[in-house]
Amino acid sequence: MIKLIRNGTVFSPEKLGKKDILITDKRIAYVGESLEVPERFVDVEVIDADGKYVVPGFIDSHVHIMGGGGEGGFKTRTPELMLSEITCGGITTVIGVIGTDGTTRTMSALVAKANALEEEGITCFVHTGSYQVPVKTLTGSIEQDILLIDRIIGVGEIAISDHRSSQPTIEELTRLSSDARVGGLLSGKAGIVNFHIGDSPTRLTMLEEIVNTTDIPITQFHPTHINRNRELFEDAIHFAKKGGYVDFTTSTIQKFLDHGEVKCSRGLKEMLESGVPIEQITFTSDGHGSLPEFNENGEFIGLGIGQVTSLYEEVRSAVLHEGVQLEQALQVVTSTPAKILKLDRKGRIKPGNDADLVILDADRLEIDSVIAKGKVMVQDKHPLIKGTFEK
Repeated sequence: MIKLIRNGTVFSPEKLGKKDILITDKRIAYVGESLEVPERFVDVEVIDADGKYVVPGFIDSHVHIMGGGGEGGFKTRTPELMLSEITCGGITTVIGVIGTDGTTRTMSALVAKANALEEEGITCFVHTGSYQVPVKTLTGSIEQDILLIDRIIGVGEIAISDHRSSQPTIEELTRLSSDARVGGLLSGKAGIVNFHIGDSPTRLTMLEEIVNTTDIPITQFHPTHINRNRELFEDAIHFAKKGGYVDFTTSTIQKFLDHGEVKCSRGLKEMLESGVPIEQITFTSDGHGSLPEFNENGEFIGLGIGQVTSLYEEVRSAVLHEGVQLEQALQVVTSTPAKILKLDRKGRIKPGNDADLVILDADRLEIDSVIAKGKVMVQDKHPLIKGTFEK
């Protein structure tokens, strides 16, 4: 089916102005002005985007697609993510990860869930491993996982500076980072290592030591949760100014914010004002991961659940409440994660790229419609296509 999106103001994420977008099958075929449908031509679905913004589909590169949690016992294992939860948040590409529980949440199950989401209509990749070191892989090695399994593009989330981590050594982190890098080089994939950063005062110290004492470049790492407290946030600014990537987590609860977590929209503005290039910053939702609360003795006292819809909510808040330009704010969930993860056909509106698009109301910047791989998934704020077991 051919689709023509007409009269929308296009952000690629850079603002291109009012353009028409022609979609053939799953790809963007043409972006131009005043495209007309010839008479006696094949059927063309015309979507009127007048008064709306058309932006790239969002990339959420840290999602617990098959659930996470478990820090409070088996009953606190969070459920699997459903398709419409993702698409209603404007997300068309997700990267699945395993968190604390690398025992009952396995790599084979993660790859199977990624395949299921692909079959349902969006793009899904995964990282190999979980919090633990040595990394629990699918094939027996990090390099083989990345090189031989199409869905696997990196490693993570590896926990450091956290009481739930396996307390890895510098040598262990260096070796797994090297294996990821070589696997990425040989396969043409990112080979990125996604690090969960906890509350420990050591913060980013281990990553900085690896960069300072080995040949592994700082761009090999993608540390997340860098807004969990003010001290880590300040360290992340310095890390990014050295050329590193930093990732904000958008899912939160009010209690975390009251106790010092930096709100993503505000943190983005602060980082930009401090001179961090927008190309070094990403947002991810940590969707369906647990939001556990521990007391000063490390004892579990409560649990929330991450929401994928928080991803765009914080982008929108950065524009409406913090004065960040829309084309800048969009980059943290489109072109920048696409670059970091080497997703060459994602993150930008241009001919040849996948037809992953979000149509926004221009006044309130609310999500109106979502197109994933050329198929309309959400229209007029309602999901048209739901997951296999959704009502």
